[in-house]
Amino acid sequence: MALSCLVLTSLLFLLDQKVNSKWHLDESFTVAVIFILVLSMGSSSMIEEEQYIWHFMTSSLYFLLLRRTMQSIITNGKQNIGSSDSIYSIIVVLICGRILRGWHQGGVNWTYLTDISKILEKAGTVYINSLHLLSVVFIMICLALLLLAKLQKRRFSVVLLLLLVYLFPVLMILTQITTNQDDTRLIQTIYALIGISTVGILVALPWLMPLLDPVSKEYSFGDAVYVIGWCYVSSWSLLQMLLQQPVNSMPTALLLVQILATIRYFSQGGLHIKQWVKVASLYYVGMAGHFGLGNTNTLATIDVAGAFIGISSHSTIISGILMFIITYASPMLALLSMLMDFDVRAFANSEENVDLGHVLKMTLGYPCLVPLVLNSILLVTYTIVLLLMRNHLFVWSVFSPKYMYVCATTACVYIGVSIVALSVTYTCAVFASRRKLNCSTSG
Repeated sequence: MALSCLVLTSLLFLLDQKVNSKWHLDESFTVAVIFILVLSMGSSSMIEEEQYIWHFMTSSLYFLLLRRTMQSIITNGKQNIGSSDSIYSIIVVLICGRILRGWHQGGVNWTYLTDISKILEKAGTVYINSLHLLSVVFIMICLALLLLAKLQKRRFSVVLLLLLVYLFPVLMILTQITTNQDDTRLIQTIYALIGISTVGILVALPWLMPLLDPVSKEYSFGDAVYVIGWCYVSSWSLLQMLLQQPVNSMPTALLLVQILATIRYFSQGGLHIKQWVKVASLYYVGMAGHFGLGNTNTLATIDVAGAFIGISSHSTIISGILMFIITYASPMLALLSMLMDFDVRAFANSEENVDLGHVLKMTLGYPCLVPLVLNSILLVTYTIVLLLMRNHLFVWSVFSPKYMYVCATTACVYIGVSIVALSVTYTCAVFASRRKLNCSTSG
């Protein structure tokens, strides 16, 4: 465990050794966040109220990014559309994060305080179901607008096809919400549609998308990776709308808005933010959102009832998978969304005979290594803490459940990173073979 942590950290440093630029305050704070969290793990009270640490650290990081953006505008002496979009994106992330923090009080010591979820539960199921319907529609509108903004008129047929593919599961989910009954056959149909659509798009899209962009005449590898990431995010969000408790539908939508606003901010490219800072920021948003959905470091907040939605007969494995999907909705969404902000310049700048290893190293290096390094540091640290606290009074009520969550988070990170790596590797291999075939045919 410690050896793997050292190996991953060494690989990350080797990947970044060519960059000798001066570190900015936000970059130093990005590294400091993980060490602040590590130092807090020795206290049982800090473990019980970990959601506050993630919220304040993530908010502070985005305030620093906002500060850097404002400094850039003042230094350049002008404000363009891109800088305005960057400011608005960070403000949206901060506002959504604050609402998420107030949705569930969480923790142990202040659960009796009023929060938004308690107010909605007292108001009645009519308001909760209305928010549930609104959240589904809001999610699809946001995702559709984002796809249109990215591809614009270049791939209108692709955009139209994708929206039609996801229209059917959206209508089924809306039907499920309005009827307010657990129709097992309908839910299983939704599972099948989402699964088949996601896998089908992943397999077929790299072959069907034109090799060259019709407008810029550049390779469409970046658009293909973006669309696959968009499909992952859409499928995962719709799945959460089906599985999460109705009161958690709006927090899920706000979390998606946070992630999309973060990607929008980083895609502006005006500040030349380093790739590892982008990945770490998404990872932090995902972890803060994990607690924003009502999860804590106690086993009592696990949604067991949701793990049996759409199951006609008892299956421990399927129920366990659904429970994992519900609990780690936020970190997995953040990991899958990294495909929507990929650096694909290595493929565009490569020669006719694409060096697949070099391209994958330049595109997958940071998105895979940064989450693995951050998670491995927490895993090794908390393993040491658990060994030191094995005779502590709260070893079974605080430290052991937290260690189970850390291990489950490790599994989540490895699964998410594996999906990202396999998707990019498959897409890159297909485009490389098509590019080579096209060059040999034209030559």
